[in-house]
Amino acid sequence: MILLKKRTLFCGIIKSLTSDAFLARPFHKTPSCKKCLTPETVNPNLRSIDYAIRGPLFQKTLEIENEILQGSKKPFKNVMRLNIGDAQSLGQPPITFLRQVLVLASYPVLMNNKTFPNDAKLRAKAILDNCEGGSVGSYSDGCGIEMIRKQIASYIEERDKVSSHWRNCILGHGAGDMAKKFLYMLQCDNNGLKPGILNPVPECPFYSATMTELGLKRIDYYLEEDNNWHVNVHELQRAVDEARKTCNPRAIIVINPGNPTSHVLSKETIEEIIKFAYKENLIIIADEVYQDNILKTNCQFVSFKRVMSDLGEPYNTLELISLVSVSKGCFSESGIKGGFAEVVNMDPDVVPMFVKAINAMLYPSVLAQAAVYALVNPPKPGEPSFEQFEHERKSIVDAFKMSATIAEESFNSLDGIFCNPIEGAIFSFPQLRLPQKAIDAAHKRRISPDEYYALELLNETGICVVPGSGFKQLPGKFHIRMTLLPQPHKMHKLMKRYKQFHYKFLRKFSYYN
Repeated sequence: MILLKKRTLFCGIIKSLTSDAFLARPFHKTPSCKKCLTPETVNPNLRSIDYAIRGPLFQKTLEIENEILQGSKKPFKNVMRLNIGDAQSLGQPPITFLRQVLVLASYPVLMNNKTFPNDAKLRAKAILDNCEGGSVGSYSDGCGIEMIRKQIASYIEERDKVSSHWRNCILGHGAGDMAKKFLYMLQCDNNGLKPGILNPVPECPFYSATMTELGLKRIDYYLEEDNNWHVNVHELQRAVDEARKTCNPRAIIVINPGNPTSHVLSKETIEEIIKFAYKENLIIIADEVYQDNILKTNCQFVSFKRVMSDLGEPYNTLELISLVSVSKGCFSESGIKGGFAEVVNMDPDVVPMFVKAINAMLYPSVLAQAAVYALVNPPKPGEPSFEQFEHERKSIVDAFKMSATIAEESFNSLDGIFCNPIEGAIFSFPQLRLPQKAIDAAHKRRISPDEYYALELLNETGICVVPGSGFKQLPGKFHIRMTLLPQPHKMHKLMKRYKQFHYKFLRKFSYYN
């Protein structure tokens, strides 16, 4: 009996020690028991990462949204998240054809359903025929399904009128994933100098955060705001010459169309960048995810690969990584996280190393690859989905253009704001000319003046934007970045709300005195 009681007591102790409640309890720091991972022992690169798009202002947005749900009264009915380029969260409908392909690939039983057009069925069948076991739930090759990679090469050839080899086309979890994988390859010190990457300013925070995480040296080059965010080769030269004292410049990032600046590079400017990169022995990382978001009739997207080919030798031998994503453009499937990179002129001895590294990072989602397949193999004239696809695509493009015009004209009609022409991509990046009293008020709170402005905007109107300081900018300059993704009728109302706030802000800080 005593043994039975002891056994019961022992089992009860073991049960309590292994329960979820016990495991959830925090371990307190004591001389004999403390955390293994602390702020002091974590990877030091992680402590330095800054990502303003989801920074303190966005956290404040989440707080306000929660307060509204709890019944708290605000001067506005809802929060508008204009800090990120998430089109479908702001009302853009998905492209029917892409969703049909994904549904059919996910649930092939529907192949017999007459609701689905034959061209969508053919794409889905092609995907399934190239999946192990005929299922999108299976693994794929680390670089992606071969059939889809071959279709990507055909898409590039049609776009650029330049040959493309499918083995150079690599699928990933979005364009950012591919950029990160390649930047990882550049982690190699030379004579004690860290590798450096030229980074455009105003910047895309993803790149600076990734460089910080990987321990790469960021080399900032400034875009010319007074010249519609032009890339000046003299500025590139200044940046490289200064950087060579402390690091080994290895690559240049170019975003075209620009994020956050929404400029579109001319062919002549791209030629200058290519010649500069060749002279300085730099790899070009061309972020071209917004290539379908051209908003001005006098602008045209031209790929870096096309311009390199047109220039001929020796420039067509330059190493180039170009990035495309299904998250942007007309498809705007941000949640699917699908994209690809074309790797051009990589050293043949490096290619196997790159592929090995990619395989070690595991394969991209097969459904994301299916979405990319729909992107690079859309309905053709004569196919049953073509007319609907073209109608949806045109409607999305036209809405982008209208919203961009509304935002640009509204900003430029206001005192204390200047907005360059919004030529491409999905953002506006107006400059704020703030009253000195507002600047002083921001400094008292130990935050940047444009962050102070954005915080006041959020509290007064529920409009969430990103302060320009989160993208870096010239000293004494202030901006905000706001997405253009709301539908035009919503953009009209939104800008009306914004105008009322802006004039109230200027009066508050004696702009007109």
